[in-house]
Amino acid sequence: MPQFSRIAAVTGANKGIGLAIVRNLALQYPSSAFNNGPLLIYLCARDKGRGEDAVKTLEDDAQLKKAKALVQHGGLTTVKYHGLDISKTKSILDFAGFLEKEHPEGIDMVVNNAGIAMNGFDINVVKETLQCNYYGTLTATRSLLPLIRPGGRLVNLSSMVGHLNSKYSEEIRTAFAESKTVDDVTKLMESFTEAVDQGKEQEQGWPSAAYAVSKSGITGMTRAIALEVEERRKESGVLVNSCCPGYVNTDMTKHRGSKSVDEGAQTPVLLACGDIGTTSGEFWQHEEVIDW
Repeated sequence: MPQFSRIAAVTGANKGIGLAIVRNLALQYPSSAFNNGPLLIYLCARDKGRGEDAVKTLEDDAQLKKAKALVQHGGLTTVKYHGLDISKTKSILDFAGFLEKEHPEGIDMVVNNAGIAMNGFDINVVKETLQCNYYGTLTATRSLLPLIRPGGRLVNLSSMVGHLNSKYSEEIRTAFAESKTVDDVTKLMESFTEAVDQGKEQEQGWPSAAYAVSKSGITGMTRAIALEVEERRKESGVLVNSCCPGYVNTDMTKHRGSKSVDEGAQTPVLLACGDIGTTSGEFWQHEEVIDW
């Protein structure tokens, strides 16, 4: 019998929504259908000191103590820090290798929350933003998905700023909407990068907004990955979804958001361990499926 019945990993989890996702997983797991014994959550972050401080914050959290959520309070959940920088492929592969070695029986939940929002707009901002938000999330998804046990969940954090609204030309909106494979979506990311490099992004129907385009990419890529999984659904039953946490009061929104981090965590946590039936490949907000 393994020490832990369930294994989860949350990326970018030393602060903001990521930390709130870990916290709310610990609070909601005991009453979820996923509960079949002790839960281990890997709180992943680039910086060791900040990651370890985040774990200590949770251990000292009054609500978690009152709910007896963590093992040290008599609960089910253990939270451990693990280093992970999703902008670096080696870091992702090292983490996947660690999980495979430590948990050969597999893991259950992955929430890819890590991402960056940079100031300004130029080709360097675009390349750095896409490297982390799109390509990093894609590599993490590709690397961790095979480790997820039948019935498990993978959640990618996207955003409403990546919604296919009027910021894109009709042609690009259609290309996103009709994308079926990861290659389809990656080609759109490449087209955007090339357009910015030439100073022609607006002329070609793109917004001058690296973060927004990266999040459109995440939503499209997640749907494409879910279609791949769908073909193997009878074998795996792994549900793959993306979501917008809402306009949350975090460093990333310069604390202008109207939602608390705990409110922002509700949809990702629902997708990680809540009752969503067999829904996969969808984009969610406010705990429900919405049109992309």
